[in-house]
Amino acid sequence: MALLTLSALDDKPFVRLWRGFLTGRVMVALALLVLQILWQALNHTSEPAALAISLAYFGAALVLRIWKRNAPPTPAIGPQWMVSIGMDLAVVCALQWLQAGGMNYTPLFGLPILLAAVHGTLLLALGTTAVVSLLLLAWAWWLNAHGIGDAAQNYLQGALAGMGYFIVAYLAHELAARLVREQQHAQQSLMTAQLQSEVSALVIQSLEEGVLVLDAHADVHMANPAALLLLGGRHPTAVPFSLTDDTRSAAWQPLVALAQRSFVQGHAQAADVYLQHPDESPVALHVRTWLTPSRTAPGAPPQPALTARANERLCVMFLHDLRAMQARLRTEKLAAMGRMSAAVAHEIRNPLAAITQANALLEEDLHDPAQRRLAQMVRENAERLARIVEDVLDIARVQQQAQLAPDATLALDDCVARICSEWQAQEPARRRVNVALQAGNVQVGFDTEHLRRVLYNLLDNALRHKSPEPDGLQVSTRTTPSGQASLQVWSDGAPLDPSVERHLFEPFFSSQSRSSGLGLYICRELCQRHGASIGYQRLSRPTRRGDVEGNAFTVIFRPTAQSAAPASLFDTFVV
Repeated sequence: MALLTLSALDDKPFVRLWRGFLTGRVMVALALLVLQILWQALNHTSEPAALAISLAYFGAALVLRIWKRNAPPTPAIGPQWMVSIGMDLAVVCALQWLQAGGMNYTPLFGLPILLAAVHGTLLLALGTTAVVSLLLLAWAWWLNAHGIGDAAQNYLQGALAGMGYFIVAYLAHELAARLVREQQHAQQSLMTAQLQSEVSALVIQSLEEGVLVLDAHADVHMANPAALLLLGGRHPTAVPFSLTDDTRSAAWQPLVALAQRSFVQGHAQAADVYLQHPDESPVALHVRTWLTPSRTAPGAPPQPALTARANERLCVMFLHDLRAMQARLRTEKLAAMGRMSAAVAHEIRNPLAAITQANALLEEDLHDPAQRRLAQMVRENAERLARIVEDVLDIARVQQQAQLAPDATLALDDCVARICSEWQAQEPARRRVNVALQAGNVQVGFDTEHLRRVLYNLLDNALRHKSPEPDGLQVSTRTTPSGQASLQVWSDGAPLDPSVERHLFEPFFSSQSRSSGLGLYICRELCQRHGASIGYQRLSRPTRRGDVEGNAFTVIFRPTAQSAAPASLFDTFVV
């Protein structure tokens, strides 16, 4: 048997029902008081006890209505029900006993029974009904004892009234329990719908692709930030808005036409469109559309509760930036080329070594200057090919599984100072670098040999682009107040072209014809392997010439307590 729970009683429908019972008790008490006054006035009698009981009942009901209007009692049997049910039973019994020969108050027993059945447990409802039945039988016995009425009729009337109260109590409790179940089901459905709505909104808001939800009238009901950005225009548009009632509607006509074609044909569409706003570059989009199911079943009559606009289908439009898609495809192609190049480079290395050795042996027997120049050209180009092969194989080496990498820590300042000294010692006259170490004794999670490779690549790259000034190349370390350590390599070279900056860390991309384009890519792979990050900025640094703008590459290290992210298993090569 279903029981009424406290959480159910806290719901607004049961609070309103509780207030209804309290208001009904006040009205019944007021009616009793008025009837007592009229009855005693018409019969020219004086019964102060009955009048006092009616007045006290009215006052208690009014106080309870004001004091407990928002606090229904708990359903379980307990002393909390004595204030309401106990008071009703006591008042009805007292009035019935005081005016035995006049008025019949037994129908008023229905109020406490209904109250117990709706707001209490089934046991409380049946217990209250049993008490009332015993009172009715006791009343029949009292009538018989005083010779009032027929004994059989009095007992039969009391028994029938008690049985009727039992039926009413059971039915009222079942209806209340059904209301509780429906209310709980409605609350669960509402919570589920709200959760799904919040999750959907969160997912849509975080998508990189644009999402538009519009109807057949081209009115946009939902748009995520990516969609608003892809729609273009100088000012963002607030949702809801229309794709036809705006100053930018001419540029959005391709989207409107695609949505209308989806509604007419009744199935999804896909197309490449171009949005051209005045004084702006065209935006190339790949658009896909989906149609939501109809709100009503085919052939079913329309629901009166839904308007015509609420019954219509909606078009969900997905907007993809063609430039971003092409960039992803280009990156995937470059990755595939890198994997193939690694395999090819591995096969080239052995024949190239044989060529180099054979040329060295041949060069020992050559005496003609022209022939020696040819042998030197062979040697130089073979060395260049060897460097390119090593760079390509470096990609495979840095992409090995993460468990093969040592999870080491190092003292950043000491390691950077040592590596810079080694790099500078190779060509002291040409390799001049100013080192400013401000990280103190900070430990970072990085392998020493890998940091040497990253720093060597960054220094070699900066050396090629710096000016002849002695302070044109600077290396610095620092820590933030939160303990985040970083390493920066700065040079006073010319600013990078935006087309070059976009592809700095892509493999096989270089602004120089004699470079393999793998140095910065290897730096990024090594940093990611150890949970660090690398980025490029155009920054000003103090020099003896004043503040000078230059190119800065900054490596931000992970905290030593954090484990490095595992390398991808899809780009793993073992050389």
